[in-house]
Amino acid sequence: MEMGNSLAHFAAGIGAGLAVMGGAAGIGRLAAAAMDGSARQPQVAGDIRTTMIIAAALIEGVTLFAEVVCILLAVK
Repeated sequence: MEMGNSLAHFAAGIGAGLAVMGGAAGIGRLAAAAMDGSARQPQVAGDIRTTMIIAAALIEGVTLFAEVVCILLAVK
C-alpha cells in the first residue's frame, strides 16, 4: 500500500467522523429547541414534533451524503 492511499483513507475517516459529529450536534440542538417549544406551548406540540422529525430526517440525509462522499474519495 502506498502512502498516498493510506492518507486518503485517514482523511476519509476524519471527514466521516466530523460529518457524524456535526449531524449529531444539529439533531441535539433541534430536539432541545423542540422540547422547549413544546413546553412553552403544549397545544402545538404535534405540529412541532412533525416539523422536528422532517428537519431531523434532512440532517440525517446530509450526514449520510457527506459520509458517502468521504468513502468515494477514499477509494478513488
